[in-house]
Amino acid sequence: MGTSMDTIASLLDRLRTLPGVRARKMFGEYALYLDDKVVALVCDDQLFVKITPAGRSLVGDLCEEAEAYPGARPSFLIDADEFGEAGRLCELIRVTAAALPARVRKGRKDSRPGTPPLA
Repeated sequence: MGTSMDTIASLLDRLRTLPGVRARKMFGEYALYLDDKVVALVCDDQLFVKITPAGRSLVGDLCEEAEAYPGARPSFLIDADEFGEAGRLCELIRVTAAALPARVRKGRKDSRPGTPPLA
């Protein structure tokens, strides 16, 4: 089915108080970023937030766990009715990003042995 641009626009509008939040199209669906960390996926117009201990303490039993796509790690499936308040959703996204490790940028490797690294 795929996620509509209206869903992404609405989600980003609800999260507008978080500086640096953005969505990027990936494999026909979307990844939600905060501080250059993937904190959630949006698949088939549904929001799947990565599970962290901080996020679990915030949502408790309000959210069920589900896979964003077959074979994916479980995530919190955010129901718009249960997390309709933008402030609560922003807090979940914020604590999730804070709990995730910083993104590691890998250097470029030269496949030819014995050549000096690129400067």
